[in-house]
Amino acid sequence: MNEDRVCIGALRGAFGVRGEVRLASFTAEPGAIGDYGELETEDCSRRFSIESIRPIKGGFAARMQGVGCREEAEALKGTRLFVARDRLPKPGDEEFYWTDLLGSEAYCRDGARVGVVAGVHNFGAGDLLEILLDDGGTNEYVPFTKRDVPEVESGRIVLSAPPGPKADRTGWSTGMSNGD
Repeated sequence: MNEDRVCIGALRGAFGVRGEVRLASFTAEPGAIGDYGELETEDCSRRFSIESIRPIKGGFAARMQGVGCREEAEALKGTRLFVARDRLPKPGDEEFYWTDLLGSEAYCRDGARVGVVAGVHNFGAGDLLEILLDDGGTNEYVPFTKRDVPEVESGRIVLSAPPGPKADRTGWSTGMSNGD
């Protein structure tokens, strides 16, 4: 994928019968997804402008230019939406675009490499880093808090406790972040 673009949303299918789509927004201010201008698919084959947007349970209902009926909206289910990185604000100190964390090498405090960041997720209780462990390809979820991931550099993160089934996770938070 082109590193000059960032995924800021995804289409989850149709909403209603008149061609609106269910839209998930990954922007800091979710309702402002339309403020970034034209959105494009991952392969750059299609571009969309948001004509109207309104909140619904679990995201937004949006009318997209060029989507006129329920069948067209449903056909877009699973489509990820991208914008050029230069249209996004620069991240502040201690802020990161999820896409920039993907592929980062994960280390323990003692310097031992333990794996690589394979995904970043938020299931409702805070951001989680999915670490693909070097010890056989299993995955471990680590809360993305300052306490659990005290160091983040370009292409490298440091974990406060080693991941894995035999790890002592008593130092890890529950993922229920209180802002730390």
